[in-house]
Amino acid sequence: MTQLRRREFITTAISGAVAACARPHRTADPSGSATLAVRGGTIWTSAGQTTDAVACVGDRIVAIGERDVAARRGPDTRVIDLGGGMATPGLVDGHAHLVGLGQSLEIVDLRGARSVDEIVKRLRNQGPTDGWLLGRGWDQNLWEDPQMPTHAPLDAAFGDRPVWLRRVDGHAGWASAALLRTAGIGRETTPPAGGEILRNAQGEPTGVLIDAAMDLITPPASSRTDVRRWVLAGAAHAVERGLTGVHEMGIAADADAVYRELAATGELPLRVDAYAAAEWLTGGLQPHAVEPANASYRLVGVKFYADGALGSRGAALLEDYSDRPGHRGLIQYDAPTLRRIVGLAVAAGLQPATHAIGDAANRAVLDAYAEAMSAAERSALRPRIEHCQIVALADIPRFVELGVIASMQPTHATSDMEWVPPRIGPDRLAGAYAWQRFLAAGVPLVFGSDFPVEHADPRLGLAAAVSRQDTGAQPPGGWLPDQRLSLDQALHAFTRMPAYAARREDEVGVLAIGMLADITCFARPLDPDPASLRAAPIAATIVGGRVVFSAP
Repeated sequence: MTQLRRREFITTAISGAVAACARPHRTADPSGSATLAVRGGTIWTSAGQTTDAVACVGDRIVAIGERDVAARRGPDTRVIDLGGGMATPGLVDGHAHLVGLGQSLEIVDLRGARSVDEIVKRLRNQGPTDGWLLGRGWDQNLWEDPQMPTHAPLDAAFGDRPVWLRRVDGHAGWASAALLRTAGIGRETTPPAGGEILRNAQGEPTGVLIDAAMDLITPPASSRTDVRRWVLAGAAHAVERGLTGVHEMGIAADADAVYRELAATGELPLRVDAYAAAEWLTGGLQPHAVEPANASYRLVGVKFYADGALGSRGAALLEDYSDRPGHRGLIQYDAPTLRRIVGLAVAAGLQPATHAIGDAANRAVLDAYAEAMSAAERSALRPRIEHCQIVALADIPRFVELGVIASMQPTHATSDMEWVPPRIGPDRLAGAYAWQRFLAAGVPLVFGSDFPVEHADPRLGLAAAVSRQDTGAQPPGGWLPDQRLSLDQALHAFTRMPAYAARREDEVGVLAIGMLADITCFARPLDPDPASLRAAPIAATIVGGRVVFSAP
């Protein structure tokens, strides 16, 4: 069974362009009583438009507005009364790792730990007492001394046990000395291309492996039963937080098989648009029959990595890191290879979705899309760049010229804002997490969370998007506040634009007659106050007219 490894794991103006691409909605059955109605509050149907009730028959919306909905209600109609709350088209996470979320719920969560001592304490209290000790979420930028850790504290606490702890971004791993020995990683080990083995002054590995170097570690193999359990646990976690769909990034063949099985049996509670891991494609992935746009599971694209992450200094920059002179990050593919593998995806009819965080990586991906795809292919497949965290200002218009979607994560900005300025210096901040600049240029902007890197809760993303502040309301006015979004813009990026990115805009993303009834219901109205947004209670999550979560 394939192991889960590193590579596996905007506005109204754009609305018009998206709508122009949509085919006419299919007419829903005009007869019969509604099977489900949502009423009693404000229903945000699409950017700038609201109503007070919707009703569906089966999986399709058949009525909009209280008068028409009341006419469709019958004795067996299930009614969700918002009680003055609010409903929106189903919120979709445009970049996530559902399998990884389920797996992370079973290992030690290290997010938010403020010291190495706190990490060791969590491992002792929450981890198993023998065998492999696995965890994820450490971030040295949160520590008083923000240096990369060494294996020494792990050795002192856990002796000869194999300890493997993935960094919060998934682009670095921290290993115990025992695990380094088992993997054969020592002074003479050469890191693979696109990876780095951190070393001490004597040339010995410190225990931290960056990007492709993590592939030197072979964690315990997962079974299909494990993957199935992780998918179901992650999906349950997601729908409880109001998500009706996710774009699942970088899966292997075993996960694809599990998803297909769950979709066929009706056990998958939300819609999943999946992107195959690059290794699967280069290993001979054969395209599947194209699933219909209303399917609960579809394999739609391929996920590539162009660079690493900013937090571990693996993001590829055009100029040196301001806090590490002489270092510009880690490019994962040279230009000819990137063009070749993008071409493989295009030949298979699969949408390229490429991770690029640094400005050098974003430029390299734009170049690859320009050279490997014709204009017609780009129009048909809608290539994406994932993250786009640091982009040269001159490259933002190229997204529009090439028809490239920017897939970004609002909570990355609020998680990173304390340490990004010293890492890249003041001159590059104009292109950092630059949501409004992308929208002003006319770039299609899709939002997600990258969970389990961040929490799988779209309310946190909405709050970060409108405020660019952390949960303590810092900094006052928001970080780089000219890039804050309106609530309408943020909702649009979590609803209509994920549908456009996955070529589902004829089926989901807005609430209209004939569309699929994917709806997120809140127990109170949403307003732009970030604290209120984070705490807005989820009343119900509806996917295809089926209530998959209902609050007690």
